[in-house]
Formats: sequence, C-alpha cells, structure tokens
Amino acid sequence: MQVYYVYIMASISKKIYIGVTKNLFRRVYEHKQKTNKSFTSRYNITKLVYYESTDNIYGAILREKQLKNWHRQWKINLIESVNKNWMDLAYDWYNDIRMDFK
Repeated sequence: MQVYYVYIMASISKKIYIGVTKNLFRRVYEHKQKTNKSFTSRYNITKLVYYESTDNIYGAILREKQLKNWHRQWKINLIESVNKNWMDLAYDWYNDIRMDFK
C-alpha cells in the first residue's frame, strides 16, 4: 500500500508552503537543501511544521487544494493544533545518514 502525505513547511518568519508527496523524507530533504529554485528556497522555507498521511492520492491532492484555499489563520490554527511552537518535525531526520534517493 502506498502512502501519500500532505505537508506544511514554514520559514522562521512563518511564511508557509503546502505540498503533497509520496516520499515525505525525500521531499523535506529537497526543501531543506534548496535543490529547486522555487518559492521555498527563495523564502528560506525549510521547517516541516505539519503533515498528515493517506493511502489515497486523490484524497491527498484534494486535501492539499483545500488547505491552500484556507484563510491563513485557519492554516495557523491547524499547525498549532499539533505543533504549538512551530518546531521542525524533521530536525533530526538526516543525522548521520548517506542520502541516496534513486
């Protein structure tokens, strides 16, 4: 069974980005390393502050679109419902490992 993730990344100043992926570990690493010249690299959005999972890609895409259409305060409330201090949920994911995402 494949798992899909809807996730929210944030900068220190709480600028946020919402995305969907089937490999959260790899995708967060890409944001942290700024591998793509994009919104997240431009605004230094490198902290994973929220994520949820589902086994349905269509559900994940619909949820991503839903969250992107929410008012900013609703997004903040969602993040703070599970991560009050906006801690990086992936802060220790990449310690002492060799990254190989082939």
